Amino acid sequence: MNNRTLVVTLVSIVGVLALACAAGVVGVAWYVARKDAAGPSATTDGAIPGLIDYRTTHPEWLERNHIDPSVQVDYPMKPAAGGNHHPVWMRCLGDVYTSPVDEGNAVHSLEHGAVWITYRPGLAPASVEDLAKRVRDNDYMFMSPYEGQSTAVSLQAWGYQLQLDSTKDSRIDAFIRKYRQTASLEAGVPCSNGTTSSSPSSPS
Repeated sequence: MNNRTLVVTLVSIVGVLALACAAGVVGVAWYVARKDAAGPSATTDGAIPGLIDYRTTHPEWLERNHIDPSVQVDYPMKPAAGGNHHPVWMRCLGDVYTSPVDEGNAVHSLEHGAVWITYRPGLAPASVEDLAKRVRDNDYMFMSPYEGQSTAVSLQAWGYQLQLDSTKDSRIDAFIRKYRQTASLEAGVPCSNGTTSSSPSSPS
């Protein structure tokens, strides 16, 4: 091999290595950008970043008494994630409610093991649909708009809450996987036969 051929070969090798490194950097940058956009789903110990655990921090907020339907319950967390509630629960068979629901009925559904997804009124229709796709046809799930909500999305299970700014956040699915039915205080009690009315209901 003469010197000219050797130089050409070395230049070619260096060029290939440079392209490979550049591709690697671009690939890593793309992965990091996608991960940041989706948000962290869970840590290695199963914890969901940003989760509020009222069972640990405020167990006194999670009383379980039935309150007369004519009485509006004043919950310390908004939306409510547990506490005294009305005797009838919201039906939570994958129901997508387009109007605000009675909070006292919704909390009763959480006691049965439901996950209640709420969203800020005025949220873009495409974002509302992102949430609805997670709810429809899934037992122990329901969603509704919530007046005065500070974040775009909030998820509630009994004693747990996660408030997020994006319907694309992967923590939504992590929350549903972790707490749907497992957060129930009345294991095996169904989500059927509840009310679908936005007004407080009395037992029939």
